[in-house]
Amino acid sequence: MTDELRRMRYFVTVAEELHFGRAAERLHMAQPPLSQAVRGLEELVGARLLERTTRRVALTAAGEAYLRHARDVLARVERARQDARRIEAGLEGRLVVGCVGSATYSLLPRFARALRAELTSVDLAVRGEMLTADQVAALRDGTIDLGLMRPPVDRAGVVVTRLRSDRLVLAVPDEHPLARRRRAFVRDLGGETLLTHPGGGRSAMFDVVTRAVSEARVAPGAVQEVAETSTLLTFVAAGLGLAVLPEPARALALEGVVWLPLQGVPPVELVAVRRDRVEPHVTRAVDSLGRVAASGAGAGTGTGAGAGTGAGTGGRARRG
Repeated sequence: MTDELRRMRYFVTVAEELHFGRAAERLHMAQPPLSQAVRGLEELVGARLLERTTRRVALTAAGEAYLRHARDVLARVERARQDARRIEAGLEGRLVVGCVGSATYSLLPRFARALRAELTSVDLAVRGEMLTADQVAALRDGTIDLGLMRPPVDRAGVVVTRLRSDRLVLAVPDEHPLARRRRAFVRDLGGETLLTHPGGGRSAMFDVVTRAVSEARVAPGAVQEVAETSTLLTFVAAGLGLAVLPEPARALALEGVVWLPLQGVPPVELVAVRRDRVEPHVTRAVDSLGRVAASGAGAGTGTGAGAGTGAGTGGRARRG
């Protein structure tokens, strides 16, 4: 605290007590230096703020006016100090989150609830249905602060935190012959129209699916690229093709879609990505996100506390 602010605080205490002895006790100091500090403040202000007699201390008209302003100044200084400390502790700030489709409908809602409970003064904004490449670009230009995406991720200038692994499932129209099966295999995609997220390095899932098909030596009848998971599943429900997706996409329940466990393919990871230099509230948010992901609640995951949840057999999405 500067000398003037210190003297101002001393003056406010004396004005509240109207007694130098009691004010000195409140301030845990001797009375002579307190009296000297208040006189120094009067000299600095250029006005007499207190009437002093042997029996009483009273505010002058100038002192009453100064007291109002002094209290306001001290309150603002205290608020500024508290705000700075809260920001440094990661308790305040604005957080813009990007998210791949499957996590938008599963992990993201639980994360938002946890963030509201743990970091009540952090302002959360969400940009869902973003492909991995688009999220990395948005991180680097500052459009988002945190991304939930599928690796691989170009790690230049970013920090990657693994959250969980998700099993892959096959979404099929409910009138398709596969809908009567309890499980599916990659070979079942031969000759079928395959609906995928965009290729060209924009979506990690495109590479996962095309690699699985190539390794199984099957050839889809056609491949149609769709950017958004919600639109992709709408196309499945309309009977336009099949889709391989991470199991949490089941959270977007659509009438006309049957989900089958997909055998013989490894799970895919979900990671949180942030810039390597971020404000403290972003780091705290990543910690919260990790706890939410580890809790295992929500759509089935391949490893971790959530393993074994979700549908183990084929079944129609719940109607209504």
